Amino acid sequence: MSGLITSRTGAAHTRISGIGAYRPRRVVPNSELVEAIDSSDEWIQERSGIKTRRFAGDGESVVDMSEFAARGALEMAGLDVSDIDAVILATVTFPYQTPAAAPALADRMGMSKPAAFDISAACAGYCHGISLANDMVRAGSARHVLVVGVERLSDFTSRTDRGVAFIFGDGAGAAIVSPSETVGIGPTVWGSEGDKWDVIAQNESWIDVHEKKLEWPTIGMQGQRVFRWAVWSMAPVAQQALDAAGVTVDQLDAFIPHQANVRIIDAMCKQLKMPEHVAVARDIVDMANTSAASVPLATERLLREQPELRGALALQIGFGAGLSYAGQVVVLP
Repeated sequence: MSGLITSRTGAAHTRISGIGAYRPRRVVPNSELVEAIDSSDEWIQERSGIKTRRFAGDGESVVDMSEFAARGALEMAGLDVSDIDAVILATVTFPYQTPAAAPALADRMGMSKPAAFDISAACAGYCHGISLANDMVRAGSARHVLVVGVERLSDFTSRTDRGVAFIFGDGAGAAIVSPSETVGIGPTVWGSEGDKWDVIAQNESWIDVHEKKLEWPTIGMQGQRVFRWAVWSMAPVAQQALDAAGVTVDQLDAFIPHQANVRIIDAMCKQLKMPEHVAVARDIVDMANTSAASVPLATERLLREQPELRGALALQIGFGAGLSYAGQVVVLP
C-alpha cells in the first residue's frame, strides 16, 4: 500500500536571496553598565571586545523587530510577502510559551497562511533555520522561506551579574532562502552536547518564577567553560563544514561566526589558519551578543560596509546554549 503515496521534489539547489536587519534605536555604552558590576569600560573591552550594545525599547518587541528585518530581506531578494511559503523564527526571548512568534509575524506582514513556527536553539538558531529552509525548498515543501533570528535579551539579563551584564544585546536579522540553479548553501554540520546543558541556561524555570514570585528569570553563563568549548570544539566543527562543502579556507571570502566574544572569534581564526584576505565579521563590538540574531546581523553589516562581498563565499557558524551548534558554507546574496 505504501506505493500509493505520491512524493514531491523541489529545487535542485538553494541560495540566500536576501538579508535584512533591525538594530534597536537605543545605544548602550559600557559606561552605563559598569557601576552596577563594579567594573570599567577597559575591563569589558579587554574581556569581550564589546564597546556598545543596543537595547530594545517600547514598540520594539520580538515581532516588531522581526518585521523590520524581514522586510529588508524581502527587498534585497526582490520578493513580495505573497511569495513566502514558510516562516522559521529562531529566538529564546519571545515572552509567550505559546503561540509562537512566527505566525504573528506572518499575519503582521500580510502573508497568506504560510507554514510558520519558532525554533529554540539559542545562538545557533539562525544557522539551524537556514539548514531547515534549505531542506524544505529542496524537498518541495516550500519555494521561498523566511528565516529570522531575533532576540530581546535585555529582558533576561541581570544588570548586577558581572558574568553576563555586559554580554547581551537586542536585535533582529532575517534571510530569504530561495531556489537556485547553482549550489548556494552547503551541507550543514550541526549537533548538540546536552551534558553541558547547564553551562548557558536560564537561572530560574517558569515554575520558580511562579512559586517564588520572582519578577523575571535571567540567563546565567559559566564564562570560562563556554570560552574553552567555543575555541577548542567549534573550530573543528567549522572545519567540518568547510570539508562537507568541498571548500578550503583559502577559497573563503568571509567568515561569519556567532558574535559571542572577540577573543573567541580571534582564537577560531587562528585555529582555522584563516588567511588575511578573508573578511571576518566583528559586529559584536557595537552590537554585543545578540544570540540567534548574531549571524544575520553580522552578515548584513558585512554586505553593507563591503558591497564587494555580494556573491562571495562565506563560512557561517552559530553556537551556544544547549550546548548546540550549526555551521555551513553559503554564497552571500
